Amino acid sequence: MTHDSLRSEIRWAVEAAQDKQALDITVLRLAGTVAFAEYFLLCSGQSQPQIQAIGEAIEERLNRHGRRLAHREGKSSAEWVLLDYGDLVVHIFSERARQYYDLERLWRTAERIEFHAPPHPARTQGESESGARSR
Repeated sequence: MTHDSLRSEIRWAVEAAQDKQALDITVLRLAGTVAFAEYFLLCSGQSQPQIQAIGEAIEERLNRHGRRLAHREGKSSAEWVLLDYGDLVVHIFSERARQYYDLERLWRTAERIEFHAPPHPARTQGESESGARSR
């Protein structure tokens, strides 16, 4: 699995998270391992306001492209926000909650792609970030 092989909605969600400076962005491909989702997108925020901003940015970006949110979990003070799009489930954690739940370990057999901070501070509109590494 590579950045370019990801479906558009997953790339849009990753880019929205990157725009809000989410940390440790990882996509897990779960197809064939679970019945409830094909992909998990995992990322971390450094504060509750940042966690909420990341979630709102992802919702807005996907909504703009016609993807409707099926379910959302996590209040404004939550350390974990979950956005359920059916085949894609987004998990936005505080760093502490991410370590505690350790979904990467739980789903360690899943195909994985990690996204790193872009080497330059900003992109021009329409430009795609590809700071990705497959595992």
